[in-house]
Amino acid sequence: MIRVPTQEIQLAQYSGVVPEGLISGITSAAKKLQGMRIVHVNATPVGGGVAEILQSLVPLMCSVGIEAEWYVIEPDDAFFRVGKTLHHCLQGDGESLSHDDIALYLKHNEKSANAAAAVGLTADLWLIHDAQVLPLLHYLNAPPGVWVCHVDATRPNTIIMEFLRSYMSNYKMIMASMPEYLPEDNNADRVFVSPPAIDPLIPKHRLLGSDQAREVLAGLGIDPGRPLVAQVSRFDRWKDPWGVIDAYRLARKDVPTLQLALVGAMTADDDYEAQEVLNSVHQYAGGDPDIHILYDPAVIGDLEVNAFQSGSDVIVQKSIREGFGLTVAEAMWKGTPVIGGNCGGIKLQINDGETGLLVNDAASCARSIVTLLNDRTLARSMGEAGRESVRRSFLMPRLLRDYLHVAISVLNGNGSSVHSQHQAAAPLIDN
Repeated sequence: MIRVPTQEIQLAQYSGVVPEGLISGITSAAKKLQGMRIVHVNATPVGGGVAEILQSLVPLMCSVGIEAEWYVIEPDDAFFRVGKTLHHCLQGDGESLSHDDIALYLKHNEKSANAAAAVGLTADLWLIHDAQVLPLLHYLNAPPGVWVCHVDATRPNTIIMEFLRSYMSNYKMIMASMPEYLPEDNNADRVFVSPPAIDPLIPKHRLLGSDQAREVLAGLGIDPGRPLVAQVSRFDRWKDPWGVIDAYRLARKDVPTLQLALVGAMTADDDYEAQEVLNSVHQYAGGDPDIHILYDPAVIGDLEVNAFQSGSDVIVQKSIREGFGLTVAEAMWKGTPVIGGNCGGIKLQINDGETGLLVNDAASCARSIVTLLNDRTLARSMGEAGRESVRRSFLMPRLLRDYLHVAISVLNGNGSSVHSQHQAAAPLIDN
């Protein structure tokens, strides 16, 4: 396995940003874990929400006295293909894995565990992220571990879920964005519900003035004098970019000057399907000069993503399955009104009609776009409410707190305590 380096972050940097009392609560919890060695493992170091979370979460753990490290498995194209199919299986699109696929999947996890053992990699607690590396703890034979499910598994392929359950049983606890993502017969004391979070201090989320945002967008071919709706998301079938184009075309009947941007830098090593989706989206756009499709990571970096999320009139995340959808919280944090697909973790973030709008199809998405473009007072109020909601519930220190509580529970050998603590703290919002 490969160790991923991270930049140093100090918890004190979030003072004045997150709710009062959260930092002191984290410091108190961290005292119970001083010197503990915690190792995170996932499939890839770049691209996607898990990698972005770990870039901040791991050094934050270190800043409170935990010996935290992050590792990824050796890249392998065949394994990543199987991993993507597995992802689709959990999100329930009817795909399945062949016997050869399952054999390859298990073999690569065993190989990764052997590589870890060969270099003497050990941990007091393993935090294993997503299904690609779910069997790893079995082959490491080195509990305790926590498995973190980041995908929307409300309607999974039942055969594949049954296959994975035997590996879930190796873990002391399971974390998920929503309780619906886990098998119904899971012992509630083993489950901790903790949605992901964004880091407000990274360049992508720092305050960007409207003039600067417009200047960046103009450099990318966007007309800053005309209304703009954008979806900032990787090119993935579950993000429904075709439905976004449909919604744009319907909305344009009422707003003829409307522009659309589909923005998703192609950076994830384990997303072999992205190019296929991108090609299909290009074809579906039909050469419309007002549909801007941006995907080159040499062009779309943190500044450009920030500019789209800050400078668009409306942000859309029209997913049809979504484990959480960090891009929703990202745009809400910037005060931009957000329209989200009525699914998965998006429903957790958007209080329909207050902090954003939830939609079920292209027609309702188009109506919502037109409403927000025509009623700028409503758009501003939703943007402000969305930002405050993210500040209270979906920033990185809150996620650190949750992981600390899980670690304390597992390392104390008492899974039920952390479950009851979390329920007592519900909702997520800190006053």
